[in-house]
Amino acid sequence: MFYWFLKHIALGPILKLLFRPWVEGAENLPAEGGAILASNHLSFSDSFFLPMEVERRVTFLAKGDYFTGRGIKGKLTAAFFKGINQVPVDRSGGRASEAALNAGVRILNSGELLGIYPEGTRSPDGRLYRGKTGIARMALEAGVPVIPVAMINTFEIQPPGQVVPRIMRVGLRIGKPLDFSRYQGMESDRFVLRSITDEIMYELMQLSGQEYVDMYATKAKEDIADAHTAAREALVADTPYAERKAS
Repeated sequence: MFYWFLKHIALGPILKLLFRPWVEGAENLPAEGGAILASNHLSFSDSFFLPMEVERRVTFLAKGDYFTGRGIKGKLTAAFFKGINQVPVDRSGGRASEAALNAGVRILNSGELLGIYPEGTRSPDGRLYRGKTGIARMALEAGVPVIPVAMINTFEIQPPGQVVPRIMRVGLRIGKPLDFSRYQGMESDRFVLRSITDEIMYELMQLSGQEYVDMYATKAKEDIADAHTAAREALVADTPYAERKAS
């Protein structure tokens, strides 16, 4: 109920008025049955615009931290994510990753749409990064199509670190369903999973026009953080001691 209230009454109309989202390829979305919506991930706002522009309800697998915050802000955040149909998952790897995959398969087997960001995290610089193979496993185990969805301009309206989004048009470009039934029964073959994932990422690159980087986004974020740390340390080292003491 809260999901539909936000989408059609409280939040959806405001977002439509301010950002005037456009959609290409809506006819590629199935009217019924389970399917994976595989989207690039440029901004926190992707999780608002994608379900808002899809007629059917979309369930996302969200990191568990959103559901365990403390204090008023933490409780409000948890209530919001539960209300918009997000399912908490532990992304720490190992058994936790297996549990997340199983949760996704259950959602798909129930005939729902599952929203997934194959990159695993937001792009740090607007480029498209290597996809993780969990999406391929879920597609094969549930026997559902994968529909690539490119978010357009969401990085520009809310890049990393920006709290209040800029007001400008955003778009969704929805590609044709990708059928991987030819690989059925091969969900344990890591080469097959990588091939499927790379095909999905290629379609996202074609739809979004993003530059592709054959590196995981998490590694790119670590490299950026290390570069910033090194720059700060170099700056401190080059600053005379007297100036550092005075500041």
